[in-house]
Amino acid sequence: MKQIRRCQGCSAYTLMERCGKCSFQAVVPKPAKYSPEDHYAAYRRKAKEEQLRAKGWL
Repeated sequence: MKQIRRCQGCSAYTLMERCGKCSFQAVVPKPAKYSPEDHYAAYRRKAKEEQLRAKGWL
């Protein structure tokens, strides 16, 4: 099954793994599925909080 992909270079959408316009790699724009057994969620939340504190937003 083909998935729609977004080019990292020109932001165009394509079904191919590489963009036909600029030859950059195209990736699936959807986030990963949620899992209640996520073992790394605490680390991600801590990293996000540190980024926000560094910018002065928290």
